[in-house]
Amino acid sequence: MQQPSIMPNERIGSLDMIRGLALFGILLINVGGYRVITEGMEMPAIAGADAIIQSLITVLVQKKFFSIFSFLFGAGFFLFASRAESRGDKPRRRFARRLTVLLLMGIVHIFIFWGSILPMYAIAGFLLIPFYRASLSTITRIGGVLLALHLLANACMLWLPNQAPAVASVASFLANDSVTIFLMFLSGFLAAKAGWIGRTSEHLRSIRKLFFLLLPVAASLAVWTWVASINDNPQLSSIVAFGAVPLTYFYLAGLFWLLESRLIAAVLSPVAKVGRMALTNYVAQSLIGVALLNAFGIELPTPGQIVWVAAAIYAIQMAISVVWLHFFRIGPLEKLWRTLTYGKSARMRQERSIANGA
Repeated sequence: MQQPSIMPNERIGSLDMIRGLALFGILLINVGGYRVITEGMEMPAIAGADAIIQSLITVLVQKKFFSIFSFLFGAGFFLFASRAESRGDKPRRRFARRLTVLLLMGIVHIFIFWGSILPMYAIAGFLLIPFYRASLSTITRIGGVLLALHLLANACMLWLPNQAPAVASVASFLANDSVTIFLMFLSGFLAAKAGWIGRTSEHLRSIRKLFFLLLPVAASLAVWTWVASINDNPQLSSIVAFGAVPLTYFYLAGLFWLLESRLIAAVLSPVAKVGRMALTNYVAQSLIGVALLNAFGIELPTPGQIVWVAAAIYAIQMAISVVWLHFFRIGPLEKLWRTLTYGKSARMRQERSIANGA
């Protein structure tokens, strides 16, 4: 039996905090998508402070935070499955059921928000299941090859625009967001399986090395993206995609390092509450966002409006999450997800054990 590196009743605070931060980054991207652009709608003029804000969001946020969320999903898969196995359950079958429930919830969410990532997460998650029994070396090799192909494909999109149709199709597929998501799934799964998740202090030296190794890469990518953004470079989206994975690794190394500080962890404890109810808050963001846009008569939000609307939504969710978790162990959608995953046969003792998981 494969033993989990974290005990079944142990919750990992750093994962909740990073989930909470990732939800805010995702929100900054999604607010603009809460309105569907239709023919005849007047696009807001982007100039001055709005142009600067838009460039900052592009440089610092776009594609990075859903990638962080994807990393956490992959780590969560290993923690969930290994804990299930330690209880005598069938980990891969249980996780497949969990993904099926997520897919159904995601399909429902699409009717609320067309840009929901839940169905894609559920479908891509099934590809993780065969890796549960794979060795660390096998996962590392496969992940390394996929990362190299992903970066190469993005490089081809940038510097070889006039490719043969067949090559262009392959490059377009490998550079796609779905590949980014799965690559980050696999990265998070590998980190958890290798024992890095939940035992950060034991690996802090390696994490710091990774941070400083990626620092010049991250700075170069940020400057490149900034220049492309302010100059309306037509290849901006490809530049952002090219830098998404390296910058995500940089962000994660920095966050795991910072969260070793008890002071920072204490300051971010309300953020951890948001992350602890990640599914509930992700779905609720679209409902609260549409309500706020309607209340203030905003047809298409400008970058400045996106920031304050996102901040308002997040403040509301932070307050609700703190109050809710004072009375309940998990969020309402998390409760539904786990109930449907385990069925009516699950005992209360087992449910309490699961509720304390990642």
